[in-house]
Amino acid sequence: MKLLFDENLSPYLVEKLAGDYPDSLHVRSVGLCGQDDAAVWEYARQNDLLIVSKDNDFRQLIFLKGPPPKVVWLSVGNAGTEAICQLLKDKRPVLEAFKADPDTGLLPLEAVR
Repeated sequence: MKLLFDENLSPYLVEKLAGDYPDSLHVRSVGLCGQDDAAVWEYARQNDLLIVSKDNDFRQLIFLKGPPPKVVWLSVGNAGTEAICQLLKDKRPVLEAFKADPDTGLLPLEAVR
């Protein structure tokens, strides 16, 4: 399962999660930093990537367009990179089930408080 991390998330997540989510990317590494959401959406769709973002815009796009791609929406406030990394590691089985479910396009994940 490959993830595409939005620019509102640290590019270090790719390296930190390489064992759990190999071949994942950050928008910066594919030249999409500063691009509009439609460009990120299309790149994820064409490359079978799950978009991971804290941005509400992707949450809205999934309701307008439907999958693919699918969106993992992080409702984590100001959580740091380590907390987000741990959340994604802990929720890997949930993400796998989400990826396999053809009827679901949005997976909201909240940080443990």
